[in-house]
Amino acid sequence: MENLTHYPPLLFVVSFVALSVVAVAGSWLRRRYPIADDEQNDHLGVVLAATLTLLGLIIGFSFSMAANRYDQRKNFEEAEANAIGTEILRADFLPTDDAVNVRELLAEYTRLRIQFYLNKDDDQRKQTAERTTQLQAALWSAVRKSSAAQPTPVEALAIAGMNDVINSQGYTQAAYWNRIPTAAWFFVAIIALCSNALMGYRSAKAGPRLLFVLPLIVSFAFLLIADIDAPRHGLIEVRPQNLESLANSLADRAR
Repeated sequence: MENLTHYPPLLFVVSFVALSVVAVAGSWLRRRYPIADDEQNDHLGVVLAATLTLLGLIIGFSFSMAANRYDQRKNFEEAEANAIGTEILRADFLPTDDAVNVRELLAEYTRLRIQFYLNKDDDQRKQTAERTTQLQAALWSAVRKSSAAQPTPVEALAIAGMNDVINSQGYTQAAYWNRIPTAAWFFVAIIALCSNALMGYRSAKAGPRLLFVLPLIVSFAFLLIADIDAPRHGLIEVRPQNLESLANSLADRAR
């Protein structure tokens, strides 16, 4: 089951509510147990500044992790389209009947790969994954059968290209599974809660409206990080532009 960070808007709401509650709780504690002297207040300011600095560093590091994973998914989509396009060209090295069969299978395979990027329904993605596995077996069987009947160095290129097609799908799937660990989100949440509690305690006399500024800012930061890191349910997603361009070129060629 997917965790909360897979749904960025929901994460934003939960984060803002939780951080606001601890900020208000900190403000209440300050009124209930006020600081006796200025020295204690100065020490509290140092602790708050250090905590906020640490929170900023962790948020920046988490954003960097999410951005790197997003770039990785985009690069693998491009590599996958290039591998399929190259294999379509190398199909010319196969016997005519086998070449036609491989091109038809690759055209369907390309459409399935586009659905992998666009489909957000879990059940439909499962069906797509099953059909993708079947097509990979059929594609590999087609090139292996041709090379077994009449092996040539040229046909070996078609086999190598098909291997790249299958491997590229595996790399893409691995990139979609490679998310910011839940444990990392847990530690970020702890630092954020502590920061907002200290801010509420320090700013008790500044007015109730200011208590919600930091929770709002931190929640927006969480939203951005989760949105970039979530390949399925975020606003920022990887569009299969290269695969769609390849599918369009295959459709034009078939006309």
